[in-house]
Amino acid sequence: MSPGGIVDFNEHTATEAVQNSFGDTPDARLRELLNTLTRHLHAFVREARPSVREWEQAIAFLTAVGQSCTDTRQEFVLLSDVLGVSMLVETLNEREGGTASTVLGPFHMVESPSRALGDSIDMVGEAEPCVVSGRVLNAEGAPLPNAEVDVWQCNERGFYDVQEPGAQPSGNGRGLFRTDAEGRFRFRTVLPSHYPIPTDGPAGRLLNATGRHPYRPAHIHFIVQADGYAPLTTHIFVAGSPYLDSDAVFAVKQSLIVDFAESDDEDAAARNGVHAPFHHAEFDLVLTGEQA
Repeated sequence: MSPGGIVDFNEHTATEAVQNSFGDTPDARLRELLNTLTRHLHAFVREARPSVREWEQAIAFLTAVGQSCTDTRQEFVLLSDVLGVSMLVETLNEREGGTASTVLGPFHMVESPSRALGDSIDMVGEAEPCVVSGRVLNAEGAPLPNAEVDVWQCNERGFYDVQEPGAQPSGNGRGLFRTDAEGRFRFRTVLPSHYPIPTDGPAGRLLNATGRHPYRPAHIHFIVQADGYAPLTTHIFVAGSPYLDSDAVFAVKQSLIVDFAESDDEDAAARNGVHAPFHHAEFDLVLTGEQA
C-alpha cells in the first residue's frame, strides 16, 4: 500500500477495487450482478490477455452491434443468440413440467394482428398450405380457455415480413389468437422454410470469421400467456427440416420437433379451408407455475 492508504490498481487489486466501488448500490440484486460480472469479466481478461489493439477492436465490434439495431432488427439479440447466451438464459429459467422454452429471436419486432381461430396468417397465398392446431394446457392437463397465443414465422422463401417491407404486407406470417373454451387454437398458414439469420451485420461477420453457417431449421414461433401462469416463449420445429442438428442459435430441443404431415385428403382440406395437398401439425403447449 502506498502512502495515504492508496492502493495501486494492478492485475491483483483490480477486481476488488471495482467490486468495492459498487458497495453502496441500493439494489442488492443489481450489486450482486455487477460484482459477478466484474469477477468473470476480469478473469476473462487475465486469461486471454488481449492487447490494447484487440480490446479496441472488441469495443468497435460492440459499437457496430448497437449501430446495427433498428425498429425492425435487434442485432444484440442476434449476437446473444449466436453465442448461445439467449438459450442458456431460457434453459436456466425453464419451469419443470411445461413445454420447453426457447429464444425470442430478433424478428418479434412488430405487434401481431388479432385474428379469429381458424384464420390464415398467410396474407400472400403461397404454395404449400399448412394447418396448425393444438391445445393450451396447464401442468395437470386442464385446458386453459382464453389463453393468448401469439405466433410468427417466415414465408416459404425464408423471409419475415419486416425483412421484405416491399414484397410482404405488414403482419404477414403473424397472428394473435385466443383459445376457445376447450383451450384449443388453430390457424392456417404456409409451411415455413429453413433460412439464414442476417449475416450483413456484426453477428454475421462473427459467424463468417469462425467458419459457422448461419442457418436455422424451419419453425414457427409462439408466445403463450394465460392469467395466473408464467408466459411461455417457444418454437415448434418442422420434423425433417435441414439444420435441426446445427441450429445457428442452439434452440432445437427434441420435444419441440413436430411432424408437419402432408395430406391429400380433399375433404379434410375443405374442412380446414385449404386445398390439397396440405400439411397439418397438431401439438399441445403446456404452461406451468404462477408468474413471479
